[in-house]
Amino acid sequence: MIIEVTSLQQPGVEVFSTLTEAQLRNRLEPRKGIFIAESPKVIKVALDEGYEPLALLCERRHIDGDAKAIIEQCGDIPVYTGERDLLASLTGYLLTRGVLCAFRRPMTKPVAEICAGASRIVVIDGVVDTTNIGAIFRSAAAMGIDAVLLTRNSCDPLNRRAVRVSMGSVFLVPWTWLDTPLPSLHELGFKTAAMALTDNSVSIDDPQLMSEPRLAIVMGTEGDGLPKETIADSDYVVRIPMHHRVDSLNVAAAAAVAFWQLRHS
Repeated sequence: MIIEVTSLQQPGVEVFSTLTEAQLRNRLEPRKGIFIAESPKVIKVALDEGYEPLALLCERRHIDGDAKAIIEQCGDIPVYTGERDLLASLTGYLLTRGVLCAFRRPMTKPVAEICAGASRIVVIDGVVDTTNIGAIFRSAAAMGIDAVLLTRNSCDPLNRRAVRVSMGSVFLVPWTWLDTPLPSLHELGFKTAAMALTDNSVSIDDPQLMSEPRLAIVMGTEGDGLPKETIADSDYVVRIPMHHRVDSLNVAAAAAVAFWQLRHS
């Protein structure tokens, strides 16, 4: 159903304009939560993975172009359209490839269910930058990480920018929130490896570390790294060897290196 947008106050477009990320997430009523995905490629990944579309916002010129297949795949949902400048005024930014889609936010699953059968998972502890979250998910999907757990003080993976940076990888790797202390993963059979520089850090190519049958790789914040208690609770503290007096990598870059080196053989 194509609906022409003629006003910034037009009913039905609030999800794309006035609602904040926190309001979209709707923690008080999780079943009513929504997230926004942008660009035909990312939207298609979400649709292919079974996410429920609610409405589309599309530049008029893309209805019979880049967005045509997406519109057909979405079925009978509202498709709001208009000129590029009007839609940019509505959303506050230029639409990536001219298309946005509002999706129903799925209910999160228990940690044990997400990790069932997993051999390599990542724990994201306190990472708040949307770009880094998206990049970590993209590397996790590419390098065969089985699941992602996030502490509650981390960025929401379904944040619009995180989804875009991940190129839809947030829809490909199972994830949930970790509300219990790190040692709780021992009950699921995981050894934990904190990525941190300490006096007792082992190299990332340590044979014993690499041979662990079930391993949780723990990544810390962009600035301060992992909390001392998280490091103390870990079975391994792991470093990536550096050269040219470089002391550390960005968390997203470090995650990609760790995922590749510690992948399950």
